[in-house]
Amino acid sequence: MTGSIKPSPTPKTKAARFSELLTRPQLTFLMEAHNGMSARIVEDAGFEGIWASGLSISTALGVRDRNEASWTQVLEVLEFMTDTTSIPILLDGDTGYGDFNNFRRLVKKLCQRGVAAVCIEDKIFPKTNSFLDGDQSLADISEFSGKIKAGKDSQTDPDFSIIARLEALIAGRGMEEALKRAEAYHAAGADGVLIHSKKSNPDEILHFVKEWDNRCPVVIVPTMYYRTPTERFREAGVSTIIWANHNLRASLAAMREVSLKIKQEESLVGIEGNVANLTDVFALTETHEVAEAEKRYLPDNRRRIASVILAASRGKQLAELTQDKPKCMLDVRGEPILKRLVRSLHGAGSDDVTVVAGYKHEAITLPDVRKLVNDQHESTGELASLACAADRLKGECIIAYGDILFRDHVLGLMLGAKGDIVLVADANRPDPALRPAADLVACSSPCTPEHLIHDQPVDLLDIGGDLDWQKAHGEWIGLVRLSAKGALLVKEELAAMKERNEIGKASMADLLRRLAAKGAKPQVVFTSGHWLDVNDAFGLARARNFL
Repeated sequence: MTGSIKPSPTPKTKAARFSELLTRPQLTFLMEAHNGMSARIVEDAGFEGIWASGLSISTALGVRDRNEASWTQVLEVLEFMTDTTSIPILLDGDTGYGDFNNFRRLVKKLCQRGVAAVCIEDKIFPKTNSFLDGDQSLADISEFSGKIKAGKDSQTDPDFSIIARLEALIAGRGMEEALKRAEAYHAAGADGVLIHSKKSNPDEILHFVKEWDNRCPVVIVPTMYYRTPTERFREAGVSTIIWANHNLRASLAAMREVSLKIKQEESLVGIEGNVANLTDVFALTETHEVAEAEKRYLPDNRRRIASVILAASRGKQLAELTQDKPKCMLDVRGEPILKRLVRSLHGAGSDDVTVVAGYKHEAITLPDVRKLVNDQHESTGELASLACAADRLKGECIIAYGDILFRDHVLGLMLGAKGDIVLVADANRPDPALRPAADLVACSSPCTPEHLIHDQPVDLLDIGGDLDWQKAHGEWIGLVRLSAKGALLVKEELAAMKERNEIGKASMADLLRRLAAKGAKPQVVFTSGHWLDVNDAFGLARARNFL
């Protein structure tokens, strides 16, 4: 008997997945998005579906929520949203953008672009936002029912859903009118009904749900009655809750605050620590994929930067938090410190990343990195770990501690500086009582505003935890770049120290001090904050706030 290969099941369409969410017994939550970036954020947050809000899309385009944005302009926004996400989208389709003919053409286009569902409201065109004073006149029941039928007849995906939004309570027409319209729309083929209210309590919503008795799924938008515990809607049998416009409102508040602060201060210093890291922006747009594609499709003439991350230590001050993992793998807002560091390096063009592990090295399982193990990590120092990766120091390269986080511009100013050995120092000297082991730096000149503004490097004269705090000019943050010549100098010094059996517990600061003493002239570029390391529970808490 010969066996047969069973074909793989066809993946469910987004429309099919939305239909399942709509009809399942568990309560479903949809979060508002208004462009590709916000849609991706909603998916990354763990939501199972997206509400493409008409108010939010219109506002993001700079027009009123009064059908001033045409349906083709909305469709263009939706295309970016569907391209960047894998979860279903329910479009706020206002009144259907016209009569039955406009609506059936819209439904066809939505199916073509993988939009899962559309919600249309039974008001006249052009619509007035439900929370505004003005004409809230309702459409004729028969005309709106015909519009629903036309949409259902035109869908090319059999699982595409049409939700009928009831505006009777908004228009002051009462519960009886709302129930009558719901029945007519359900009979016309609506897959669910959205009952809307602008009261600050949920009484009429819950009254409707009870009277409707689950004849088809009920969707609600608790924008005005947001204080109501969600459990009450779950107990009432509501199908879906839409959080309708909060991403847009949050972004408006944030953009206004940042713009005013920059205008007032004429500087970025006051806001840089409170906005998203550029690395996060690049991650959301999957910028790294282009680098991978370039390897396949373009001649390989890119700037090559290798990176070595020293991550062998446990972090004993973190106690039980590092019982089964090294501190570089501690979670900071959903991702290990090391993963965030590797992503920053990738974003700067360093695709060749080597991690020197030690304590609980099996816990380091990141993709796209080379892992080496310092088996003597308990009895040796940082240079012993670096020596494990000496053959990776080829051409231009970066050496970084595995427990640091920093803003993108910190890495950028180091990579942009001239010099064979360039390290980054924080001009804000640490409190010696709080950080007695900090690697202080003494330079040929102190940091000045000119250095910060123009990233002008200075010579490193000395470095180490034993420097006089009063004579130090800053703290090394654990980040250094080597040119091809600098990498050769480091390898030669490592070899010499190994031959003299001097590596032992030697630190990176010991290496840099020796190089400076031999005239290698390491350069220092200054930052003013915008980084941190994780040595204890306080550092871990700061890291979570830092992001």
